[in-house]
Amino acid sequence: MKLLRQAATVGSLTLLSRLLGFLRDAGIAAVLGAGIATDAFFVAFKLANLLRRLFAEGAFSAGFVPLFARTLEGEGRGAARRFAEEAFALLALILLLVVIAAEIAMPWVVRLLATGFDPGGPRYALAVELSHITFPYLLFISLGALLSGVLNGIGRFAAPAFAPVLLNLALLTALLAAALGLVLPARALAWGVAAAGVLQFALLWVVAARAGFALRLRPPRLSERTRRLFQLLLPGLFGAGVYQLNLLVDTWFASHLPEGAVSYLFYADRLNQLPLGAVGIALSTALLPALSRAIEFALLLTLPAATAFLAVPLVVVRGLFERGAFDAAASAATAAALAAFALGLPAYVLVKILASSFFAREDTRTPVQVAALCLLLNVLAILALIGPLAHAGIALATALANWANAGLLALLLYRQRALVIDPRLRRRVGRALLACAALALVLVLLARAAQDWTPVPRLALIVTGGLFAYFAAARLTGAVDFAELRMTLKPRTTVREGAEKGAPPLPPKAAAGYEDANPEGRIEDGWAGHERR
Repeated sequence: MKLLRQAATVGSLTLLSRLLGFLRDAGIAAVLGAGIATDAFFVAFKLANLLRRLFAEGAFSAGFVPLFARTLEGEGRGAARRFAEEAFALLALILLLVVIAAEIAMPWVVRLLATGFDPGGPRYALAVELSHITFPYLLFISLGALLSGVLNGIGRFAAPAFAPVLLNLALLTALLAAALGLVLPARALAWGVAAAGVLQFALLWVVAARAGFALRLRPPRLSERTRRLFQLLLPGLFGAGVYQLNLLVDTWFASHLPEGAVSYLFYADRLNQLPLGAVGIALSTALLPALSRAIEFALLLTLPAATAFLAVPLVVVRGLFERGAFDAAASAATAAALAAFALGLPAYVLVKILASSFFAREDTRTPVQVAALCLLLNVLAILALIGPLAHAGIALATALANWANAGLLALLLYRQRALVIDPRLRRRVGRALLACAALALVLVLLARAAQDWTPVPRLALIVTGGLFAYFAAARLTGAVDFAELRMTLKPRTTVREGAEKGAPPLPPKAAAGYEDANPEGRIEDGWAGHERR
C-alpha cells in the first residue's frame, strides 16, 4: 500500500506539472505567438534546459542515486550525508565555473547554437540577452537535482515530483506580469526561468533539511566515493551528450529558416511530448514483466495519439494555441510540424523500452553507438528534406531517425534472443492498426461535421468522439482485452508479500533469482520478473 501511495503521489504531481506546462505553452503562444521574440526565448530556454538534462537529470543522477542509496543502506545516514555533501561541493564548483564561462562567452555560445540568427539582427541580440538571464538556472536546478536524489534515496518522493510545478507557476506568473504591461513578455519569461531555479532549489533544500539531510558546504575534494561517481559519470555524459546533441541539431537547422521556425518546432514538439509523458507514467505503473508486453502496451497508447496528430493536426493546434498573437498562419505551420513529428511518436517510445533492455544487462555502449549512428542519419535526412519541406522537413527527419533507432535496437535484441516477436504481439499490433484506421476516419468525419464551430468546442468534440471511437474499435477488433488490462494495472504482489499471505512457493527456476533464471538478460513473464519489478 505504501508503494501504491507513493506511485499515486508522484503520478498525480507529474500530471499536474504536465497540465500546467500545457497552460504555460498556450499562454506563451497567446502572448508571444511565433516570431522574433519567441524564437529568441526558446533558444535561451533550450540552452539552459539542454545542460540541465546533461549534467543533472542525465548522467549525474544516474551515477549519484545508486551510490547514495548503497552508502545509506550499507553505512548509515552519516556516511550517506558526507557523500552527498562531497558530491554537492564538487558539483557546485563545476557548475559555477560553467555558468561564469558561459556568461562571459554567451554571444559565441548563442552563435554556435543558432548560427542562422543574423549577428547584427534583433533576434540574435535578444537571444543573447535572454540567455544571460536564464543560464544561472542551470546552477540551481542541477543542485536541486542532487537534493532530489537524496530525497528519493530516503523515500521522500513528493517534493522532487512537485518541484517542476514551480517552473510552470513561475512562467505563468511572468506571463501575467507581461499581460499587465509590467515588463516585456520575453524578458518576463526569462526572469521567470531564473526565479524558478531558485525556488525549486529552495524547496528541495528545506525539505531535505527537515528530513535530516541539511547539507553543509564542504571544501571540494576527490574522495574515494566521488572518484567512483565521476567514473560512472563519463560514459553517462557521453550517452546523454549524443541524445542532447540530436535535440540541438533541429534548433541549429531551424535557426537558418525564416523567423518563427524555431517556435513552430517547439510548439509541435510540446504537443508530441504530452502522450509520451502519459505513456511513461502508465508503463512505470503497469510494471509489465515482459518486453513484448511492454511494446504491446506502449503501442496501444501511442498509436491513437499519433493517428490523431496525423489525421487532424490543424484542429488540435488551433484548439490549443490559436488565440492572441498566435494566428492562423502560425497554426498551419505548427500543424505541419506536428504531423511530421507524429510519424515518429511510436518509435520514440519503443526506443525508450528497447534501450532499457540493454541497460538492464549493463550494456550501455550499444544504445549509445546506435544513437550516434542515427544522429548522423538525422542530419543527412534534414539536409535532404529541409529544402522542399522547410521546418516540417526537420521534424520529419527526426521521426525517421527515431524509427531507424528503434529498428536497429529491435534487430540487435532479436539476434541476441532477448526480444521475441510472438504471435500475440503481431496479432495485437495488427488489430491496433485497424482500430487506428477506424479512429482516423471518425476524426476526419467529425472535423468536417464541426468545421463551422469555434476551435475549442471543435477540439473538445474531436477528443471526446475520438476516445470513444478508438476504444470501441479496439474492443471490436480485439486489439485490447480490457479485463486483462485491468489485471495488468493492478499493483503486483512481491514474493515476500505473497509468502506472508500464504501464496504458493516460487517455481524452482525463479527461486534462483532473476539473473540466474535469465542468463542472457531476457525479460520474461513469471514470478522472477514480478519480484524484480
